[in-house]
Amino acid sequence: MRKIEHIGIAVKSLEVSNALFEKLFGQPPYKEEEVASEGVKTSFFMNGPNKIELLEATNPESPIAKFLEKKGEGIHHIAFDVNDINEEVIRLKKEGFVVLNEIPKKGADNKLVVFLHPKGTNGVLVELCQEIK
Repeated sequence: MRKIEHIGIAVKSLEVSNALFEKLFGQPPYKEEEVASEGVKTSFFMNGPNKIELLEATNPESPIAKFLEKKGEGIHHIAFDVNDINEEVIRLKKEGFVVLNEIPKKGADNKLVVFLHPKGTNGVLVELCQEIK
């Protein structure tokens, strides 16, 4: 894992939260997109070298909707940039981590993504990200 790629924050409304984070960072999101396969709309903010992803559910069955129902708005996951996502999955499985999706899937912001189960990471949902080339 090379660096923190972004921090994901679950929100009830992108419109409301975008306005809040725009005031906080002094600039609008640099990107908004929908990931239909995950039932989520996202927006991304840069703050120096750091990236924040806001996530809004697009349907009541999406993981974000379930997270909001259970825990409310707040930090949903931390994502790490990796050079080779498939090698990282193999390495982490050998270390005993539970991988939620062993086959990387297309995520937001032109990334392949894999998630680690939070039960094995002190309650933190960990996302691995690799730039799609």
